[in-house]
Amino acid sequence: MERRVRFSLNPNLDFTTPDGCKDAHYGIIEGDQVIETSSLMSTDRGASHPCSAVRLLPPCSPSKIVCVGRNYLAHARELGNEPTAEPVIFFKPPSALNGMGGSVVYLPISQRLDYEGELGIVIGRRVRNLSAAQANEAIFGYTCVDDFTMRDLQNKDANWTRAKSFDTSCGVGPWIVPRDQVDFASLRVRTLVNGAVRQDASVLDMMFPPSAIIAYVSQFMTLLPGDLIATGTPSGIGPLSIGDKIQVQIEGVGTLENVVVASN
Repeated sequence: MERRVRFSLNPNLDFTTPDGCKDAHYGIIEGDQVIETSSLMSTDRGASHPCSAVRLLPPCSPSKIVCVGRNYLAHARELGNEPTAEPVIFFKPPSALNGMGGSVVYLPISQRLDYEGELGIVIGRRVRNLSAAQANEAIFGYTCVDDFTMRDLQNKDANWTRAKSFDTSCGVGPWIVPRDQVDFASLRVRTLVNGAVRQDASVLDMMFPPSAIIAYVSQFMTLLPGDLIATGTPSGIGPLSIGDKIQVQIEGVGTLENVVVASN
C-alpha cells in the first residue's frame, strides 16, 4: 500500500502551513523512511528521512474543504432528519486543518464537542461539470478525516459555520492512499474514543457515494488538485471531554489520531 504524505523536519511547524513554505515537503513512506517527492502526485525521488524524524502534516494542502452532511441515513435520523434529495454541502476553511497527533481545542463557547469520523477524498486534477461516470477519475486518493463539531452551536445557529469551522476542527491524515490501491467497497469507517468503538459502518451505506458528490459539487464550483472532500459521518456521534483520545480507523487507508485539550 503506497502511503503519500506531507511532512516537515520542523517538529513545530503549524498544521495549517500551506504549500510554498520551504519547511513543508511531500513524500512517500517506504519502510521506516520517508522519501521526498516534488509534489503531491509526483513519482520522482529525493532525499530520505527516518519516519521518526519527521512531523506528519495534513497530507494535502487544499484550497477548500468540501463537506457532506447527513450522508448516512442512520446518522441523519439520529439527528432527527430524513434523507435529502441532494447532498447537504458545507465548508471548512484551510485554517481548520489539523493533523496526525494534533490537539483539538475545546473552546469555552461550546458545551458539547463531538467527533465525526469520515472517509476523505483528495482531488487529483482540476475539474468542473463532471458526470457521475467521470467523477471517480478525479480522485487521487483517500484519507481519514475527523469533522469535529460543536454540536450545541450547530443546533443553535442558523448555519453550521461557527460549529464546524473553528481552528483545529478538521483532522486529516495520516496519509493518502492512491485510489487505484484501495478496494472502496471493502472500506469501513470506525471511530474509537479512548479505545472504545463509537462508530462502525461500511462506506457503502453512504446515500451519496463519492462519484455523486463530486458530480454534484463540480456543477457549481471548480475542484482543484489537493482539494479535500469529507464524505459524511456514520451514526454513533457523541460528546468528547478534555483528554479524550480519538482515532478514525479505515482499514486499507490508515488511522488518524487526535486528542482533546482545553483552550488556553
